[in-house]
Amino acid sequence: MTVHIGAKKGDIAETILLPGDPLRARFVAEKYLENPVCYNEVRGMYGYTGHYKGKRISVQGTGMGMPSIGIYSHELIADYGVKNLIRIGSCGSFNENIKVRDVLLAMSASTNSNYASQYELPGTFAPTASYELLEKAKKAADEKSIPVKVGNILSSDIFYDANPDAWKKWAALGVMGVEMEAAALYMNAAKLGANALAILTVSDSLVTHELTTSEEREKTLTDMIEIALELA
Repeated sequence: MTVHIGAKKGDIAETILLPGDPLRARFVAEKYLENPVCYNEVRGMYGYTGHYKGKRISVQGTGMGMPSIGIYSHELIADYGVKNLIRIGSCGSFNENIKVRDVLLAMSASTNSNYASQYELPGTFAPTASYELLEKAKKAADEKSIPVKVGNILSSDIFYDANPDAWKKWAALGVMGVEMEAAALYMNAAKLGANALAILTVSDSLVTHELTTSEEREKTLTDMIEIALELA
């Protein structure tokens, strides 16, 4: 057991899906996994292990923001030996051609966070996905005829920005959209020697202001989940 995860060694699979919402973790376990076992309820962050197409896989809620996913991903890798960490989350679109419900594969994660300061680097680190997982995810999406967009996203520490037009500066550099966790996940994976990838579904558009409901985000963003499950 760790401070935040009440599992024993061996309870968690080497491949894990990481939704921010713990209720999405429960949804994934109940809808997709064979014989899921709940290994964690600490702080309401549900975690489950089961099987998908005969392969052992886990799913664990991480909460919102880089500090939260930073805690869970660190413990999963360092204390439970998790090798492949796939974030399944929602994001906002910065591009009028990236619509609500589109699926994005985050090849890299720009950030306005100070998370990398802990490494005391003599420059700027570029948080990047595992190419192995990225390639597998693109192949799985193609086989399922699920269109995906691959590129750079922004992991932001700010949800309610005092400058409502700040996103336009990122968009001008081709950043596809914004979420709040991937950069920290990618940095932890790089530091600790694991593979990580964020698969995101567009839940709202900063361009057109279209959005989905919280219930829709919890239960209907299935394309990204079905891609992620193939990475076990």
